[in-house]
Amino acid sequence: MNSLAPAPTLSPDQADAWDSLAETFGAAGIDIIAEEVQPAEPGKGRVMAVIGKAGSGKTLMLSMITKALLASGVDLISPDYEGRKRKDRRSVAILAPTNKAAFVLRMRGVPATTIHRILYTPVYDPQYEKIAEWLTGTGERPVIEGLTDVALDRAKAFYDQHASIPGALANAGLRGSDFIRGWTRREEGLDVGLIDEASMLDEKQFEDLREIFPVLVLFGDPAQLAPVGQSGAMVFDRLAAPQRLILNRIHRQADDNPILDLAHALSDDRLGFDEFESMIRAAARKDDRVVWAERVESDLMSRSPVLVWRNATRIRLIHAFRTAFGAPGDALLPGEPLICDGLELPLKHRKKRIDLEARGLIKGAQVVYLGPGRKPGFSRLHVIGAEDPRLSAASIVKIEMPDEDEPFIPYAARMGAAFLHGAAVTIHKAQGSQWPQVQVFGPDISAAAWSNRAEAGVQLWKRLAYVAITRAQERLFWITKARLARPSGPLGTADLTADAAPLALENDEA
Repeated sequence: MNSLAPAPTLSPDQADAWDSLAETFGAAGIDIIAEEVQPAEPGKGRVMAVIGKAGSGKTLMLSMITKALLASGVDLISPDYEGRKRKDRRSVAILAPTNKAAFVLRMRGVPATTIHRILYTPVYDPQYEKIAEWLTGTGERPVIEGLTDVALDRAKAFYDQHASIPGALANAGLRGSDFIRGWTRREEGLDVGLIDEASMLDEKQFEDLREIFPVLVLFGDPAQLAPVGQSGAMVFDRLAAPQRLILNRIHRQADDNPILDLAHALSDDRLGFDEFESMIRAAARKDDRVVWAERVESDLMSRSPVLVWRNATRIRLIHAFRTAFGAPGDALLPGEPLICDGLELPLKHRKKRIDLEARGLIKGAQVVYLGPGRKPGFSRLHVIGAEDPRLSAASIVKIEMPDEDEPFIPYAARMGAAFLHGAAVTIHKAQGSQWPQVQVFGPDISAAAWSNRAEAGVQLWKRLAYVAITRAQERLFWITKARLARPSGPLGTADLTADAAPLALENDEA
């Protein structure tokens, strides 16, 4: 047995899942026990799913499977640079549907990136491709005109610590426009794909992933909300029983987590909404990680949106937030949060779309406005959770107003990235994200309970409550009234510096 063999640290359900995955990888020529790999064979493909609720150990399983695959000699596919493909190479990519979901995994030591970053690959200037080959261990130390040995040493030291090609080149004093000539959509398939937050996948994404990865392992939570338009069903629901590896045991920290306790109480069919709120109130009296709050904290909204069910609630809270911070009627303040609502670019600008999406500006991305760009209609932006978070892009910002059909538009380029305000978001859009502190607007959950709606046989209010409260990593605020606390100070962007520093690139305006 090798030193990475995880059996002693896994619960019985996790050990069973591990054995099934080891058998799946073995059939595909990857032996994670003997740490040996064989060349891929055509037709050796399968989809598996590791399914469990919050706290069941899905992330632990994902992390340990990743380590075992890498220890077996499987190459990690980086979104930055892949280099020349070896004939006998086996590969793995760890992916999530959103920037924030990938960021959460990276903070836990799992080298994840977004699905978009693997669908698109950078095209490097040939001169700088030599640096990338050297950093990844497939080439000799290059001699580049204008780049000193000291700069190369800085790049190498950074890469050894962070494994990011763009970050390493930025540390050597280079901008993205110096070494990335564009982005291209992937054509060649890969080997193994490990997909987190699989409950968020729609049918099209699932089929795209199956085309790329012969061996696909989905990690998902059956209690979350399914993508809109899928009637409560998730892509892993249709898999055969042997392909569905269920984690039933809930693993707690030594000091039980009251937020997870509340989440798992929702599985009781007899539990009503009023009884659930009583449980929240009781938890708040015992543990300060749960807060029974009669007003929304405006200070938290700039980085952690209030989670709501109804769009009308979202719009009213956004308007109250902007009013509280004294935002002008014709512009945004630096520090205001935005949500990317897609890219409005014609087909002839396909390369520009690929560039922006590959940098993290995909639909649903959380963004902070930093200020106007150098060109009219452009905005400087910080993409939360992106590996290279700073960029400038043509922007179409739409801020919906209460009781008005037309949104207020402070910035409107002819085409570019479209944004909605992000101080409050629907619970559906919050899936895949987590924040240290989360505010859930209780009156909206109550309205869902009164509606008597169900989704895939489960009361809608319970699905909404489960998803909303499990977004909280450290502290949950259950808001009971439509009131907003005054901010303690003005909006700012200083808190983003540390997050951006390691990988920020001085990108040209896009």
